[in-house]
Amino acid sequence: MKNIRKALLLLLYSFLQLFCSLPAFAQPAQQFIDVQVAPTKLNWIYQLNEDADFEIRIIKNGQLLPNVTIRYEIGPEQLQATKSEEIFLKKGETIIKGNRLNEPGFLRCHVWVRFNGRTYEGWGTAGFAPEKIIPSVKMPPDFDTFWGKAKEELSKIPVDAIVTLKPELCTSEINVYHINLQNIKMPYSWLGVSRFYGMLSVPKKSGKYPAILEVPGAGVRAYGRDDRAAKGVIVLKVGIHGIPVDQKPEIYKSLATGVLSGYQNYHLENRDQYYYKRVYLGCVRAVDFIYSLPEFDGENLAVTGGSQGGALSIITAALDSRIKYLAVFYPALSDLTGYLKGRAGGWPHMYKNYNKKVNPNWINTTAYYDVVNFARRINIPGWYSWGFNDNVCPPTSMYASYNVIQAPKELHKFLETQHWTYPEQQEEVNKWIFKKIKE
Repeated sequence: MKNIRKALLLLLYSFLQLFCSLPAFAQPAQQFIDVQVAPTKLNWIYQLNEDADFEIRIIKNGQLLPNVTIRYEIGPEQLQATKSEEIFLKKGETIIKGNRLNEPGFLRCHVWVRFNGRTYEGWGTAGFAPEKIIPSVKMPPDFDTFWGKAKEELSKIPVDAIVTLKPELCTSEINVYHINLQNIKMPYSWLGVSRFYGMLSVPKKSGKYPAILEVPGAGVRAYGRDDRAAKGVIVLKVGIHGIPVDQKPEIYKSLATGVLSGYQNYHLENRDQYYYKRVYLGCVRAVDFIYSLPEFDGENLAVTGGSQGGALSIITAALDSRIKYLAVFYPALSDLTGYLKGRAGGWPHMYKNYNKKVNPNWINTTAYYDVVNFARRINIPGWYSWGFNDNVCPPTSMYASYNVIQAPKELHKFLETQHWTYPEQQEEVNKWIFKKIKE
């Protein structure tokens, strides 16, 4: 009995480790009342000053729900609505006509309905000449000098890799290791040193393999085995917070609601002390580590991630020429200052209610960390994907980064998605990455 109980506990532990390592952009559950909102044009894209009509359908049990009252608002995404109304739908559907933008961007129709004491919502987003969106963020004249110096400082610090086998996560085909690397020191680091952690999955069969560096979305979490390693690829998943990534879930919950709450704005008043400096350089350090692995083929390396991880993918590829391929879901930290130009800016939206008198140096600092300025330096093939309904990383901000990329690129639009992906998107990106790194 004790052996059975022990085996069950081990199985549960392995499941939790795997669950905690999954990307934080899974498809959400279906609502009981489905509020469907969509532009009537098939591709959701309009020319400037062209009328965009929004179709609204309220669905219950697969059928239109009659005799309901809805409230809707229409306006540029993330900004104050320019049109709002409450209307009664006898048949559960309607079309709201004649909505337009005269500048490149996105117009969103947000709809709410009350049913049996609960509120349900949905939204649809029309793009107006998104390929013409120009970034708001400026390029600092010493941008390359700043990051060149930072990388030089990092190169003088030994990797000092501590690699620990995790037997409970290994399989007959994959070895899994917890890795601990030395990173650049920061003035505010609690212990005077900085470490960078991750979980490494390596094929057991001897040989030389291509590699994938997976960088994380926002938050604090554990990471586990990556089963793609069974297909003949090394996968390194990294955390960014300088803490081990193999701890119990309650530890990360405590950190997320405590000392790491709002980390995105830590030390934003100083470009040399901003929280993400250590993060960006940590991603370069992860590349150093991959290149040190005897199992790595020494050539084929892709970086991928979503949201914050999408941002870090672009940034790492721009900072490190050893990256050969780039795959990105809805990149955060893009065109952060868009709000200062009267349009949506990127996550974490620090300029949405910005007070220059209180934080006068933020604009200068974020220019060195904005994805746009790294995107200008991308020179490798890239695969990109997002939806127009993203309410975390506004498409206006993402297009601002995408439009400045001069390297070969392909954008896979899944229009209705918000800040999540369909399984089909995951399948597409994996096929693309494997095709590239195994060519």
